[in-house]
Amino acid sequence: MLTSNGYVLDQSPQRLGELAVVPDRERTELPRLRDRLRRDGYLFLTGLLDPVVVQDFRRYYFGLTGAAPDRASYRKVLFDQVVPGPEYAAFCAQPAIKGWFQWFLGGEPFLHKRKIIRQTAPGENGIGTATQAHYDLVYLRGGSDQVLSAWIPLGDCAVARGGLTYLEGSHQRVLEEEAAGRLKRPAASMTADLPGLADEYDARWLVTDYAAGDLVIHTAHTIHAALDNVSDGIRLSTDIRYQRSDDAIDGRWQNHWHDQDGL
Repeated sequence: MLTSNGYVLDQSPQRLGELAVVPDRERTELPRLRDRLRRDGYLFLTGLLDPVVVQDFRRYYFGLTGAAPDRASYRKVLFDQVVPGPEYAAFCAQPAIKGWFQWFLGGEPFLHKRKIIRQTAPGENGIGTATQAHYDLVYLRGGSDQVLSAWIPLGDCAVARGGLTYLEGSHQRVLEEEAAGRLKRPAASMTADLPGLADEYDARWLVTDYAAGDLVIHTAHTIHAALDNVSDGIRLSTDIRYQRSDDAIDGRWQNHWHDQDGL
């Protein structure tokens, strides 16, 4: 049984599907890759990163946060050491990531300073635990709508561990409604009710088992959310955002992430 914020997902073939991997034959063909992103709203790139690098960062993270005796101590380590630290900056700008964006964007890539790390322990559920359904543009309206997000599992992340899920084809409807001025959502999640949203869009939630080294790129219009962690391990991930440096940049995202930063 798959849940998100306690809501049970409809697992019928009409409402649940598999995230599509970019085939090897397309990964070096820029026009086809850009077409795929326009069509699907995401690019699932397996093994793009060295899994050793991913696991090393995971060990670094838990080496600092794992000794925290309480929530307050954990938050201090996270926001004072990990988030602004050189190790996290180096991980997010490693050549395998920054170089890929430079190639794909066809220009100098710009990494937003506000980079987010999410940790979910087994059994944490209920409203507000898992990332609720949203699309990123509502949080990034101060800049280009061509900003791309990269979601990176920091370690293996099977479906049961609560990885990211995408609402199939949702970016097409969002693009149309944004362009028509019918959809001017505030900077907030759409809903925690993933099965209800799938019915509204008559679409499937797409899921998969992620491995260390995998990465998913998605557009600012693609609706996504996270599942509850019903495994026996901790789910750790980071989401970061790149765009061309010569496009408009949202200045609010140029400070280190903090859960009290109001964004």
